[in-house]
Amino acid sequence: MSDTLTMSLDSGDVVIKLRPDLAPNHVARITELAKDGFYDGVIFHRVIDGFMAQGGDPTGTGMHGSDKPNLEQEFNSEPHVRGTCSMARAQDPNSANSQFFICFGDAEFLDGQYTVWGQVTEGMEHIDALPKGEPPANPGVIKSMTVG
Repeated sequence: MSDTLTMSLDSGDVVIKLRPDLAPNHVARITELAKDGFYDGVIFHRVIDGFMAQGGDPTGTGMHGSDKPNLEQEFNSEPHVRGTCSMARAQDPNSANSQFFICFGDAEFLDGQYTVWGQVTEGMEHIDALPKGEPPANPGVIKSMTVG
């Protein structure tokens, strides 16, 4: 299994180091969906300045995911800091599916409640540049997401 994911945005590429040591099932799901082209063309539907950018819903509403079953949580002790990639979920801890978020800064109040699965190692400035809003007027789009 490759240890990186590359997300191409309009402004450039974002490289994410995958952490199967923390969340093997979540990393497997993200890489499977990326290989299937699931994330290609999907928007960042919730981008809160200073907090996080959330995407991964094919409808762009924040209410849906893939047609695969939801994942059991894999909460871990990795802190939510700048560049942390973590899974979004509903109130049920075992409801993560395809939506994820990337932290702009420290969000350690999320620690132990969401599954951290990766860390941005290159291109964080492209996440910073995403249009803000819930949803943004002209949301940022994932042009493609590739493994390796």
